[in-house]
Amino acid sequence: MRRISIRTTPFLLTIFFIVVLICYSCETEQEDKTADYKTHFELSNGTETATYLETIDFYIHLAKEFPEINMQTIGETDSGYPLHIITYNPDGDFNFQKINDKKTILFVNNGIHPGESDGIDATMMLYRNLATGKLKTPKNTVLVTIPIYNIGGALNRNSTTRANQNGPKSYGFRGNALNYDLNRDFIKADTKNARTFFEIFHMVNPDIFIDNHVSNGADYQYTLTHLFTQHNKLGGELGDYVNTKMMPALEKSLQDANWDITPYVNVFNQVPEKGFSQFMDYPRYSTGYTTLWNTLGMMVETHMLKPYKQRVEGTYELMTKMIALAETDYKEIKRLRTEAKYRHKDWTHYPTKWEIDTTKTTILDFKGYEGDTLTSEITGFTRLKYDRNRPFTKKVEYQNFYKPIDSVTVPKAYVIRKGWRRVLSLLELNQIKYSTIQKDTIISVETYKIDHYKTLNYPYEGHYPHYNTTVSQSTEKIRFQQGDILIPTDQKGIRYIMEALEPETKDSFSNWNFFDSILQQKEGFSPYVFEDEATQLLKENQVLKDSFLAKKTTDSIFNSNWYAQLDYLFKHSNHYEAAHMQYPVYRIKKD
Repeated sequence: MRRISIRTTPFLLTIFFIVVLICYSCETEQEDKTADYKTHFELSNGTETATYLETIDFYIHLAKEFPEINMQTIGETDSGYPLHIITYNPDGDFNFQKINDKKTILFVNNGIHPGESDGIDATMMLYRNLATGKLKTPKNTVLVTIPIYNIGGALNRNSTTRANQNGPKSYGFRGNALNYDLNRDFIKADTKNARTFFEIFHMVNPDIFIDNHVSNGADYQYTLTHLFTQHNKLGGELGDYVNTKMMPALEKSLQDANWDITPYVNVFNQVPEKGFSQFMDYPRYSTGYTTLWNTLGMMVETHMLKPYKQRVEGTYELMTKMIALAETDYKEIKRLRTEAKYRHKDWTHYPTKWEIDTTKTTILDFKGYEGDTLTSEITGFTRLKYDRNRPFTKKVEYQNFYKPIDSVTVPKAYVIRKGWRRVLSLLELNQIKYSTIQKDTIISVETYKIDHYKTLNYPYEGHYPHYNTTVSQSTEKIRFQQGDILIPTDQKGIRYIMEALEPETKDSFSNWNFFDSILQQKEGFSPYVFEDEATQLLKENQVLKDSFLAKKTTDSIFNSNWYAQLDYLFKHSNHYEAAHMQYPVYRIKKD
């Protein structure tokens, strides 16, 4: 047998050194580029966050240098500054209609609460590292971000309003330029920020949405907590995917990288080991809004008592793991979202109220700190104090299942009088399809009368919202006018339509005071005149007389209030206005 001997020749050594030199040169070039685009966070050794202008300037430089990054100016905010979106696509294609057919789109929102600035700095580093090649180039995922959503709050910097937060040195304020909390504005849309967000969201049409936050309701060992959209509310295969695949996969990938994470610790001033429930993200919140459109949504909630550098690095790590997950599951995510566009065709009912399902729980291996109940030196009452020298891992009950406790039938369409322009403008901003009635027409519709509601006795985000609203329903033939609005439910925005227009839902337009003018009675009576007519009314209407006398017998308060008795009879006469408590949105039943 012939032996082949391989000897190291000067030629082979030369080739070897050339390959090593090329690899070294590539790494050095990446490091040089990274060094050229250091963030303010890095330059401050992890103690400071970039200002609004520093953040925008950073992305301007990236977009000029790297063709994979595009920067767009879109819409207005209450601050007077426009919103921007920054897109990273290694293909250099920034037409979202084309991108959406090919790739998973991950949309990251930062600075909705500018004092919670972790995501602002983490996302800057993420884009830089993707552009310079320090991170592996994703083939199936496009990254989009709003670098700072609450610009007015970001410009209002201070070092004191985040009383419990461990850095950065200075930061923005929670309220926007009009002092709205923007993470309560995604249904009512009182701000220009929210209206511009609608435009961006529907243009981008993201598959996954992340909103970066910072939180503290208790003390525990974790830097990272996650708040995925409530899976039962999201529903169907999408909800199952979030709860059984996406969330566990993200948790495991982070744990493998030595970043423990737990569900958002939904407690305040009490110890988590007693158990806690999943936060229900109603449509007023960013993820509650985005999941109305079948987008997989989550909030990152870093723990504000941890050092700022650690929190930013954790947020960065989480976003890289979500990109990796999107890369792996992009076909499944695209399939689930496509199929979800049509799932409403099988719906007969839509949930309007939810509560925790106490029959189902999840057990967490929770890493916390022992808490002691002490006597406060200030108040003399008991207070909670955590002891970080006594860490523990305990089994903790986590209630992350909800069930609907009330629902309505899904109508074929809704009809709204043309005068309610504010409602119509929000439907248009959310690309809800509608038509106008072409001539005066009588239509058989289901109508609602507001039976009962409660109202907060303190201002909340520019409103005094209603709650515990109940209605009575009847079917009537109503004359509608030319120009009144007809909104079919068979469209991709069905969940937005029903959450906004059904008066009993938590965040309905009605509960946000859009229709408060119907709650006030406009015409009344003078008792000295109406007294005689009421007497005649009782003589002529035996049914009314019987109900009136029965109410006096069974209701002592009513029986002792002469004006309430006359008012009762007035409201049962033909003088009582039909518009009072008449909900001005009507339902057309399915055939």
